[in-house]
Amino acid sequence: MLARGSVGLDADEQTRSPAEGQTQWEEYLIDSIRQMPIDSTEKSALILARRGQGLFKQRVCRIEDRCRITGVDRSEHLRASHCKPWRDSSDPERLDGENGLLLTPTIDYLFDRGFISFESNGRLLVSPVAHSSSLERMGVPVRENTNVGAFSEGQRRYLEFHRERVFLEARLRR
Repeated sequence: MLARGSVGLDADEQTRSPAEGQTQWEEYLIDSIRQMPIDSTEKSALILARRGQGLFKQRVCRIEDRCRITGVDRSEHLRASHCKPWRDSSDPERLDGENGLLLTPTIDYLFDRGFISFESNGRLLVSPVAHSSSLERMGVPVRENTNVGAFSEGQRRYLEFHRERVFLEARLRR
């Protein structure tokens, strides 16, 4: 995908916000699932998992009971966030509860975009490219050495992928 204002995009494409592009990508992925030669129940589960709900969220809730950063424990205020992104996961990984964390929408956004991650021992990692004062206003304790608690073995494996391929610090070293 070309950056906003890049050569080769028409005027309409150049003025779209990143959120609009994300929405279009989400709809493309959901349409792709609808075209898969699988039964309708599995399609529904995959679509709901793509949206962070349904079977995937139920499986994550067996491991997690609150947002690791904010402590929010009301299911309706939490998203099941993939550690290994949906686009990089196999179908079984997409529905694997070990591949998830329960996060509030703001924390999910930061995690999904690579502004935060976690070490295997639970230590919160904040990307050096993140705007610290904005993260603080979003509830991320950037000035503290924060440990969010132990992760399961499966979560540690998926978080390793997140640190290597999603977390912005890892990308800056390449």
